[in-house]
Amino acid sequence: MKHLVLTGACALDTILTVPAYPPEDAKQRASSLQVRRGGNCPNTLEVLHHLFSPSDQANIKTHLISTLPAQNSPAITKIHSSFGPGSTKIDFSPCIHREGHTESVSSYIIRSLETGSRTVVNYNDLPEMTPDEFERILDTLLLSNSKEEEDSWWFHFEGRIPSTTLQCIYYIRTHLPPNTTTISVECEKPNREGLTSLAAEADVVFYSASWAESRGYHNPEACLRGEAPSTRASLMLCTWGASGAGMLTRRKLGGGSGAKELQEEDEYIHHSPATPKDGKPIKVVDTIGAGDTFIAGVLYASLSSSSLHMVDASSSSSQKAKLAFAVELATKKVQDEGFAHLAAQQQQL
Repeated sequence: MKHLVLTGACALDTILTVPAYPPEDAKQRASSLQVRRGGNCPNTLEVLHHLFSPSDQANIKTHLISTLPAQNSPAITKIHSSFGPGSTKIDFSPCIHREGHTESVSSYIIRSLETGSRTVVNYNDLPEMTPDEFERILDTLLLSNSKEEEDSWWFHFEGRIPSTTLQCIYYIRTHLPPNTTTISVECEKPNREGLTSLAAEADVVFYSASWAESRGYHNPEACLRGEAPSTRASLMLCTWGASGAGMLTRRKLGGGSGAKELQEEDEYIHHSPATPKDGKPIKVVDTIGAGDTFIAGVLYASLSSSSLHMVDASSSSSQKAKLAFAVELATKKVQDEGFAHLAAQQQQL
């Protein structure tokens, strides 16, 4: 059995679509209003369950670790039902419920039709997860799920509270063998302190364009090559909006008996979105969750293969196919509202 454990915030998003972003202290009518579940990891989970085949569902178990309001609060019903039919396949038992709290994390998003920008205001009254809570959750997961020696685990972290996440990573490293464990992290929010420390300890790192630009990089390759010396990751990826995304794969080369250290071989791959057959520009409808969709594409391409660790062992052509799938999946996502239409993208690489 393969286990995918995603740790991050789960929010209820209120999305107001407006003709143009309003000036301060102004009044404006929205053209539409949507309330839907958000959060990086929950979005990624929803996309994955649109993609998973029945065989995947039988062989890959997904778990969500998120801080939520009280178990009997109306928000919980909304959150669980928001995953659609896939909700029955997701293990919500690791989630932490804060008794006495009735509201989930809330995001208020103003989406401008004029520029395509998204302005997000978050509110969170829930106490964050502590390292001790994560340790207890992991102990329980391992006790209840590791029934086979060949079980593999992939832990993905949003990277909300880097200091806490780093402690979680250390705990995983000391309680699971490295040959059956993969850890991935997101470096998304610019100027969030501690993300580079997370990247240093991860096997797979996802960088956002905004994070890369905040560090002075002007394209994905510059970011990935610039950050490579500071991380142990064998797979690094950087999204760049309409320009697609880049991937840097790294593998150790064997040295002689007297070699002081192993040499590394790096390969950079870039994929831009395919041009529609009719030659017309891609019509962007909804970019909310595009990055989460890209991450889901990479996880799907990795977990649905015969090996959980194709990030280390796959051929160059397989890596190119993985990147292309993730970019095209995110491109398809932005052309429609939400994620449900992505089910048509289900395929094996």
